[in-house]
Amino acid sequence: MTFKNEGGCRKKGAFLRIRYHFLTTVLFIEPAIRRSVTMGDKKGGGIERIGKKDYQKELFRLQLELIKLQEWVKAQGLKVVVIFEGRDAAGKGGVIKRITQYLNPRVVRVAALPAPTERQKTEWYFQRYVNHLPAAGEIVLFDRSWYNRAGVERVMGFCDEDEYDEFMRSCPMFERMLIRSGTMLIKYWVSVSDDEQLKRFKARLDVPHKRWKLSPMDLESLTRWEDYSEAKDIMFAHTDTKQSPWYVVNSEIKRHAHLNCINHFLSLIEYDDLTPAPIKLPKREKARGYVRPPMSEQTFVPSHHEGLM
Repeated sequence: MTFKNEGGCRKKGAFLRIRYHFLTTVLFIEPAIRRSVTMGDKKGGGIERIGKKDYQKELFRLQLELIKLQEWVKAQGLKVVVIFEGRDAAGKGGVIKRITQYLNPRVVRVAALPAPTERQKTEWYFQRYVNHLPAAGEIVLFDRSWYNRAGVERVMGFCDEDEYDEFMRSCPMFERMLIRSGTMLIKYWVSVSDDEQLKRFKARLDVPHKRWKLSPMDLESLTRWEDYSEAKDIMFAHTDTKQSPWYVVNSEIKRHAHLNCINHFLSLIEYDDLTPAPIKLPKREKARGYVRPPMSEQTFVPSHHEGLM
């Protein structure tokens, strides 16, 4: 199991070049964009955005690479954990969706845990997350994770001071234990500004298919921006370690975040192309005279489409 150097891309001429700030591991995009759209920001400047066609082309290329990585993880028996944390509406789910779109759910699965039950509240804090860790040949993407304690639980008062302090002490040790056991641990913080977060919240109000994403906790977070900022900064101070660093994904523009994060994820793990060779389909066997029951005896779903034609 080998992690690639943090600053390097896998292939020469890569569409994206990863650059690191000298203080934090923020991912920046430096796109070689032929078609782009300039969007004005609140200060009157412009933000260059990748065009839709270029985005879709590069995204699909990266998704093909993810399939190669998936097959390598399965063949080598690797265990990979990827954590996605960030504010509400930062875009965690969007990145996860693009990663898993063409992957095998038996190899790559998402763990998005609900609030703990009364019984789970009495357990060792990490216990309910341990149950979702990968076996050999698996990748698990945590859509929020044990870092709930350092974020929402801290800000909203769902844990006391002793529980919070214990988490900050034990979390680095827990993660070192995972890494020593042979698990690859990758942590992403998906970052968004307060203005962009508010914009996305308002957009969810306007579309019925996204309104379910607005929970009472999301609305409460709007009034606690600085509290969450402080909680995040303290969390980084304790858990952004050499063995298990945080990688910050700038998600102000969703398309950029998708490409940056997937490209970076691929760059962290050495893998070979184990894409299966083309398969020749066998010929159907000759009929043996078996007579099937009449189709009229089966219950078919109604032909809803006919009313639309």
